[in-house]
Amino acid sequence: MKSILHLKFIALYIIFAFLCLFTTSTLTTQLVTDRLMEDTSHTLHKEAAVIASDYLPSYFTDDSSLYAVQAQLAAMRLYLDASLWFVDSTGTMITSSNIENTTAPEAIENFNPAEIGGNQYISGTYHGYFSEDVITVMAPVTEGFFTRGYLLIHSPVSSIEEQSRSVMAPVYISLGVIWLISLIFLLGVHFFVYRPLKQISEAAQQYALGNLEYEIPVSTHDEMGYLSASLNYMAAQLKDMDDYQKKIVANVSHDFRSPLTSIKGYVEAMADGTIPPELYAKYLNIILFETERLTDLTSDLLTLNEFDTKELLLAKTDFDIQEVIKNTAASFEAVCTPKHISIELLLMPGAIRVYADKRKIQQVLYNLIDNAIKFSGNESSITVEVTEKNDKAFVSVKDHGIGIPRRDQNKIWERFYKSDLSRGKDKKGTGLGLSIVKEIIQAHNEHINVISTEGVGTEFIFSLSRSG
Repeated sequence: MKSILHLKFIALYIIFAFLCLFTTSTLTTQLVTDRLMEDTSHTLHKEAAVIASDYLPSYFTDDSSLYAVQAQLAAMRLYLDASLWFVDSTGTMITSSNIENTTAPEAIENFNPAEIGGNQYISGTYHGYFSEDVITVMAPVTEGFFTRGYLLIHSPVSSIEEQSRSVMAPVYISLGVIWLISLIFLLGVHFFVYRPLKQISEAAQQYALGNLEYEIPVSTHDEMGYLSASLNYMAAQLKDMDDYQKKIVANVSHDFRSPLTSIKGYVEAMADGTIPPELYAKYLNIILFETERLTDLTSDLLTLNEFDTKELLLAKTDFDIQEVIKNTAASFEAVCTPKHISIELLLMPGAIRVYADKRKIQQVLYNLIDNAIKFSGNESSITVEVTEKNDKAFVSVKDHGIGIPRRDQNKIWERFYKSDLSRGKDKKGTGLGLSIVKEIIQAHNEHINVISTEGVGTEFIFSLSRSG
């Protein structure tokens, strides 16, 4: 199987890492720089306003000397790490204090106090007087209700960018941690999702190819483990069903082939004259017997198919189970007479009414009594007894025949199963009678049990719900 899903996860991880790096290095860095520039300009503007209103007006009233002004600007230069220019209203330089590698002009060309406008600052080289971009803020110096000059503060943008880089360093570290965590998550997806999915997909392919013995090696106690266990269980059930179907086909083929072979052989022998006409009656009876076997087998298979396809609909009615037992037992008179087998009925006084499918229950009784007769010797007896307890009626069919070996008692309900002891006794049986009995009783949500001792006899007991 191609690892397409695996490659998709890796591709998504790489795209995620690239987008995170690109977004951080562009958008985040720009946002941080803009924020720092706004904060810096706000701070510079406040300082410029304080100096312009508290210290510099005294210069125009001769209360403060130029030297004092220079000292004040020099102190602020060290504090703000910025160049301070004190100019008159025309832009002529009165005095200045500059940071390293910068100088102040004698007069600012094209000086316009309104160039900052409504902003707190402007950025750039400020009329080309600086070799790098600076933030420039301006505050008017007023005296006697007149603007006598301006204080300009120029702070290098490089210092702000340096602050931005120092702020972004933890961001890149956090980004690296996020990448590491996402990589761990990707590995977790690989080991706990992708690999089990790959094994489940491989199992599905094996099952499609008919390899139902393949087992998914996933044993985790989560949804993947539950799905794997379910698929393993499904494969085991399918394998059992496949084996069962093969067994059914083999048994059906065997049971159909034997009578068909006999019929074909006798018909051919009669046709080519091998069998003389005076023996036709004998072999026609054999052919009739084999035909009845095929009819019984076909009928039983159709009955079981009703259960397998869930098409069986029980026509439940209220009837007297003892009356059904009497009628069913009476139908075996012709079979029992030659073998001198008696059927003894131990019934309850009055009527025992039950709620069930009368025709299906009659079929259960017929199969059980028929089995009892087949496996009973001459001069023996069969007992059919009815008892009741609480809301249940119990029917027992007991014979004194060959019995069922203990090792076979759990297998008698299987389709086509015949014990070794029954093969010599039951020539006509299909091996489906008891399977049909159990299916019918279970369809009524009732139970059937068997008690048997080899060489002593067998007793079948099933329950039915009483009416009312």
